[in-house]
Amino acid sequence: MEVRGERECTECGTRWSYFETGSVECPACGSMRSVGTGERKRHTDAPAELELDPILARLDEEALGELTDDVKRACRAYLRKRGFIRGGELKPLDDAYLAAEELVQAADLYGRLRDPTDDDEWYVTALLRAADTGERPAAADVPDRLREARGLAAASAVLEYRTDVSTFLDGDQDPAVRSTLGSLRERAKRIDALGGDVDPAEADALVTAARELGRHLITDDPDALERARDGLEDD
Repeated sequence: MEVRGERECTECGTRWSYFETGSVECPACGSMRSVGTGERKRHTDAPAELELDPILARLDEEALGELTDDVKRACRAYLRKRGFIRGGELKPLDDAYLAAEELVQAADLYGRLRDPTDDDEWYVTALLRAADTGERPAAADVPDRLREARGLAAASAVLEYRTDVSTFLDGDQDPAVRSTLGSLRERAKRIDALGGDVDPAEADALVTAARELGRHLITDDPDALERARDGLEDD
């Protein structure tokens, strides 16, 4: 959508950036009466925080399996607010978004396991503790029974990023970018159709390709586009 990035309170005259706050409420007096000013720009990313501290505080007293529904709710609330266009500028596919996507999937899978192993519990707990920093476990450390989480998260994140990239470009795509967007969609859809059951390294390669495409569009780096295309070539 396109919104005016600056707002002015009609009660006290305070001005603030809607792109930074995501709110029409005046930060000075609390009034909801404000008007948009300035140029309209594409904007899909609202300020959001992944609220996991209350859940982490319960880990010492409650079993992980009893917390998975709360984990999923927190992550989904965060993801609903997130996007990749802020004030008309395309942003990268960031670690925090990916961690939240993977945590949703991992918590869901873990909650349905009959006899979770120590490795299964470690993996979900590691994601939970690192979601605020985006430092996910390495692909080689993903337990076999939970590897679908890595694949489904990669597919979902890349498809969302691809949608925002297309919105950002608004039809203004050179053939190489258009082809890469198509390849991203095909690869992500294939992984999704497999229920995420692919080698975690393959899932990470899809994410890397999407990030390289973003880097090309953000910094005008032609080498990044080539790296994205190379990463999507069939084995």
